[in-house]
Amino acid sequence: MRPALDLLAQVGELPDGGMIDLGCGDGAVAGALSTLGRPLIGVDTSAEMLAEAQGYDRLVKADIAEWQPDAPPALIFSNAALQWLDGHETLLPRLAGMLAPGGVLAVQMPRQEAAPSHRFMRDIALAMFAGRFLNVPEFRVLAAQDYAAMLAPLGEVTAWETEYVQRLAPAEGHPVRHFTQSTGLMRFTSRMDAGEVADYVAAYDSALAAAYPLQEDGSVLFPFRRCFFTLRCPR
Repeated sequence: MRPALDLLAQVGELPDGGMIDLGCGDGAVAGALSTLGRPLIGVDTSAEMLAEAQGYDRLVKADIAEWQPDAPPALIFSNAALQWLDGHETLLPRLAGMLAPGGVLAVQMPRQEAAPSHRFMRDIALAMFAGRFLNVPEFRVLAAQDYAAMLAPLGEVTAWETEYVQRLAPAEGHPVRHFTQSTGLMRFTSRMDAGEVADYVAAYDSALAAAYPLQEDGSVLFPFRRCFFTLRCPR
Protein backbone atom coordinates (compact mmCIF):
# COMPACT_ATOMS: atom_id res chain seq x y z
CA MET A 1 0.00 0.00 0.00
CA ARG A 2 2.90 2.41 0.49
CA PRO A 3 3.16 3.47 -3.20
CA ALA A 4 -0.62 3.94 -3.45
CA LEU A 5 -0.67 6.07 -0.30
CA ASP A 6 2.30 8.12 -1.50
CA LEU A 7 0.44 8.81 -4.74
CA LEU A 8 -2.80 9.66 -2.95
CA ALA A 9 -0.96 12.16 -0.76
CA GLN A 10 -0.15 14.21 -3.88
CA VAL A 11 -3.68 14.40 -5.30
CA GLY A 12 -4.62 17.61 -3.51
CA GLU A 13 -7.85 19.58 -3.92
CA LEU A 14 -10.48 18.14 -6.24
CA PRO A 15 -13.43 19.72 -8.06
CA ASP A 16 -16.94 18.36 -7.73
CA GLY A 17 -17.43 14.88 -9.05
CA GLY A 18 -16.78 11.22 -8.42
CA MET A 19 -13.61 9.15 -8.41
CA ILE A 20 -12.46 6.26 -10.59
CA ASP A 21 -10.14 3.54 -9.33
CA LEU A 22 -8.85 2.46 -12.74
CA GLY A 23 -7.54 -1.09 -12.68
CA CYS A 24 -8.91 -1.55 -9.18
CA GLY A 25 -8.19 -5.28 -8.94
CA ASP A 26 -9.52 -6.73 -5.70
CA GLY A 27 -10.08 -3.28 -4.20
CA ALA A 28 -6.89 -2.86 -2.19
CA VAL A 29 -6.99 0.94 -2.53
CA ALA A 30 -10.74 1.44 -1.99
CA GLY A 31 -10.43 2.16 1.72
CA ALA A 32 -7.80 4.84 1.23
CA LEU A 33 -9.69 6.50 -1.64
CA SER A 34 -12.95 6.48 0.30
CA THR A 35 -11.41 8.87 2.85
CA LEU A 36 -11.81 11.61 0.22
CA GLY A 37 -15.57 11.36 0.68
CA ARG A 38 -16.54 11.10 -2.98
CA PRO A 39 -18.56 8.49 -4.90
CA LEU A 40 -16.09 5.77 -5.92
CA ILE A 41 -16.27 3.53 -8.99
CA GLY A 42 -13.91 0.60 -9.49
CA VAL A 43 -13.00 -0.41 -13.05
CA ASP A 44 -11.17 -3.62 -13.97
CA THR A 45 -11.02 -6.18 -16.78
CA SER A 46 -11.10 -9.17 -14.42
CA ALA A 47 -14.47 -10.46 -13.24
CA GLU A 48 -12.67 -12.59 -10.65
CA MET A 49 -10.96 -9.55 -9.14
CA LEU A 50 -14.15 -7.49 -9.18
CA ALA A 51 -15.96 -10.29 -7.33
CA GLU A 52 -13.58 -9.71 -4.39
CA ALA A 53 -13.59 -5.91 -4.49
CA GLN A 54 -15.35 -4.14 -1.61
CA GLY A 55 -15.84 -0.49 -0.66
CA TYR A 56 -17.07 0.86 -4.02
CA ASP A 57 -20.33 2.56 -4.89
CA ARG A 58 -20.24 0.77 -8.23
CA LEU A 59 -18.03 -1.72 -10.06
CA VAL A 60 -17.52 -1.79 -13.84
CA LYS A 61 -15.99 -4.61 -15.87
CA ALA A 62 -14.23 -2.96 -18.80
CA ASP A 63 -11.04 -2.90 -20.81
CA ILE A 64 -9.11 0.16 -19.63
CA ALA A 65 -8.07 0.92 -23.20
CA GLU A 66 -11.74 1.30 -24.23
CA TRP A 67 -13.46 2.40 -21.01
CA GLN A 68 -15.42 5.66 -20.93
CA PRO A 69 -16.94 7.25 -17.77
CA ASP A 70 -20.63 8.06 -17.58
CA ALA A 71 -19.79 11.57 -16.33
CA PRO A 72 -16.53 13.54 -16.05
CA PRO A 73 -14.79 12.38 -12.84
CA ALA A 74 -12.90 14.60 -10.44
CA LEU A 75 -10.18 11.95 -10.04
CA ILE A 76 -8.90 9.06 -12.11
CA PHE A 77 -6.57 7.09 -9.85
CA SER A 78 -4.58 4.15 -11.23
CA ASN A 79 -2.30 2.16 -8.96
CA ALA A 80 -0.03 -0.43 -10.64
CA ALA A 81 -2.27 -1.11 -13.63
CA LEU A 82 -1.33 0.95 -16.68
CA GLN A 83 2.04 -0.81 -17.11
CA TRP A 84 0.06 -3.64 -18.73
CA LEU A 85 -1.07 -1.35 -21.58
CA ASP A 86 0.88 -0.07 -24.57
CA GLY A 87 0.45 3.31 -26.22
CA HIS A 88 0.76 5.60 -23.21
CA GLU A 89 1.29 8.55 -25.55
CA THR A 90 -2.36 8.20 -26.66
CA LEU A 91 -3.88 6.49 -23.60
CA LEU A 92 -2.89 9.14 -21.05
CA PRO A 93 -4.14 12.20 -22.98
CA ARG A 94 -7.38 10.28 -23.62
CA LEU A 95 -7.82 9.69 -19.87
CA ALA A 96 -6.97 13.30 -19.11
CA GLY A 97 -9.62 14.42 -21.58
CA MET A 98 -12.29 12.57 -19.57
CA LEU A 99 -11.71 14.61 -16.40
CA ALA A 100 -13.87 17.40 -15.08
CA PRO A 101 -12.28 20.88 -15.22
CA GLY A 102 -9.64 20.97 -12.48
CA GLY A 103 -9.72 17.18 -12.22
CA VAL A 104 -6.68 15.03 -11.48
CA LEU A 105 -5.16 12.00 -13.18
CA ALA A 106 -2.93 10.17 -10.67
CA VAL A 107 -0.87 7.18 -11.81
CA GLN A 108 1.66 4.82 -10.25
CA MET A 109 3.42 2.04 -12.18
CA PRO A 110 6.28 -0.34 -11.44
CA ARG A 111 9.43 0.55 -13.36
CA GLN A 112 11.49 -2.56 -12.71
CA GLU A 113 12.15 -4.08 -16.14
CA ALA A 114 15.87 -3.22 -16.08
CA ALA A 115 16.40 -4.69 -12.60
CA PRO A 116 17.71 -8.27 -12.20
CA SER A 117 14.34 -9.49 -10.89
CA HIS A 118 12.67 -8.72 -14.21
CA ARG A 119 15.59 -8.81 -16.63
CA PHE A 120 16.38 -12.39 -15.63
CA MET A 121 12.83 -13.50 -16.45
CA ARG A 122 13.24 -12.67 -20.12
CA ASP A 123 16.93 -13.50 -20.49
CA ILE A 124 16.54 -16.99 -19.02
CA ALA A 125 13.38 -17.73 -21.01
CA LEU A 126 15.07 -16.68 -24.26
CA ALA A 127 18.15 -18.75 -23.47
CA MET A 128 16.22 -21.91 -22.52
CA PHE A 129 13.46 -21.77 -25.15
CA ALA A 130 14.94 -20.13 -28.24
CA GLY A 131 12.40 -18.16 -30.26
CA ARG A 132 9.34 -18.94 -28.15
CA PHE A 133 9.28 -15.73 -26.11
CA LEU A 134 10.32 -13.08 -28.60
CA ASN A 135 6.80 -11.61 -28.63
CA VAL A 136 6.15 -11.60 -24.88
CA PRO A 137 5.13 -8.05 -23.95
CA GLU A 138 7.39 -5.93 -21.81
CA PHE A 139 6.24 -3.40 -19.24
CA ARG A 140 7.01 -0.30 -21.28
CA VAL A 141 7.06 2.23 -18.47
CA LEU A 142 8.95 5.40 -19.32
CA ALA A 143 11.03 7.54 -17.00
CA ALA A 144 9.16 10.06 -14.87
CA GLN A 145 10.58 12.98 -16.86
CA ASP A 146 9.18 11.49 -20.07
CA TYR A 147 5.67 11.47 -18.64
CA ALA A 148 6.18 15.03 -17.39
CA ALA A 149 7.11 16.15 -20.90
CA MET A 150 4.27 14.15 -22.47
CA LEU A 151 1.57 15.60 -20.23
CA ALA A 152 2.86 19.16 -19.71
CA PRO A 153 0.71 20.61 -22.53
CA LEU A 154 -2.41 19.27 -20.79
CA GLY A 155 -2.05 20.89 -17.37
CA GLU A 156 0.04 20.99 -14.21
CA VAL A 157 2.23 17.89 -13.90
CA THR A 158 4.18 16.49 -11.00
CA ALA A 159 6.32 13.41 -11.75
CA TRP A 160 8.80 11.43 -9.68
CA GLU A 161 10.33 8.02 -9.08
CA THR A 162 10.93 6.20 -5.82
CA GLU A 163 12.92 3.05 -5.13
CA TYR A 164 11.36 1.21 -2.21
CA VAL A 165 13.42 -1.35 -0.31
CA GLN A 166 10.98 -4.10 0.54
CA ARG A 167 11.70 -6.90 2.97
CA LEU A 168 10.44 -10.10 1.37
CA ALA A 169 9.76 -12.85 3.87
CA PRO A 170 11.33 -16.32 3.56
CA ALA A 171 9.45 -18.46 1.05
CA GLU A 172 9.65 -21.76 -0.75
CA GLY A 173 12.22 -21.01 -3.40
CA HIS A 174 13.70 -17.53 -3.63
CA PRO A 175 11.57 -14.77 -2.03
CA VAL A 176 11.85 -12.54 -5.11
CA ARG A 177 10.47 -15.33 -7.30
CA HIS A 178 7.63 -15.79 -4.82
CA PHE A 179 6.94 -12.04 -5.21
CA THR A 180 6.95 -12.08 -9.04
CA GLN A 181 5.41 -15.46 -9.83
CA SER A 182 1.78 -14.32 -9.97
CA THR A 183 2.47 -11.14 -11.97
CA GLY A 184 5.44 -10.57 -14.30
CA LEU A 185 6.67 -14.15 -14.28
CA MET A 186 3.30 -15.39 -15.54
CA ARG A 187 4.09 -13.86 -18.93
CA PHE A 188 6.56 -16.71 -19.37
CA THR A 189 5.41 -19.63 -17.21
CA SER A 190 1.90 -19.54 -18.71
CA ARG A 191 3.46 -20.64 -22.03
CA MET A 192 5.35 -23.62 -20.55
CA ASP A 193 4.35 -27.15 -19.56
CA ALA A 194 4.92 -28.36 -15.99
CA GLY A 195 8.37 -29.80 -16.66
CA GLU A 196 9.54 -26.65 -18.42
CA VAL A 197 8.23 -24.50 -15.59
CA ALA A 198 10.21 -26.51 -13.04
CA ASP A 199 13.46 -26.16 -15.03
CA TYR A 200 12.87 -22.49 -15.72
CA VAL A 201 12.03 -21.65 -12.11
CA ALA A 202 15.13 -23.49 -10.89
CA ALA A 203 17.33 -21.43 -13.23
CA TYR A 204 15.55 -18.21 -12.25
CA ASP A 205 15.92 -18.97 -8.53
CA SER A 206 19.63 -19.62 -9.00
CA ALA A 207 20.17 -16.31 -10.79
CA LEU A 208 18.14 -14.44 -8.17
CA ALA A 209 20.23 -15.92 -5.36
CA ALA A 210 23.33 -14.21 -6.78
CA ALA A 211 21.61 -10.84 -7.35
CA TYR A 212 19.56 -10.79 -4.14
CA PRO A 213 21.40 -12.71 -1.40
CA LEU A 214 19.37 -14.09 1.47
CA GLN A 215 19.58 -12.50 4.90
CA GLU A 216 20.34 -14.73 7.89
CA ASP A 217 16.63 -15.38 8.46
CA GLY A 218 16.00 -16.29 4.80
CA SER A 219 14.40 -12.97 3.89
CA VAL A 220 15.57 -10.63 1.12
CA LEU A 221 15.96 -6.85 0.94
CA PHE A 222 14.48 -6.11 -2.46
CA PRO A 223 14.84 -2.68 -4.15
CA PHE A 224 11.79 -1.99 -6.32
CA ARG A 225 11.46 1.17 -8.43
CA ARG A 226 8.13 2.83 -9.16
CA CYS A 227 7.16 5.75 -11.39
CA PHE A 228 4.53 8.30 -10.32
CA PHE A 229 2.83 11.29 -11.86
CA THR A 230 -0.17 13.51 -11.31
CA LEU A 231 -1.79 15.76 -13.89
CA ARG A 232 -4.17 18.52 -12.83
CA CYS A 233 -6.28 19.74 -15.72
CA PRO A 234 -7.09 23.43 -16.18
CA ARG A 235 -10.33 24.70 -14.65
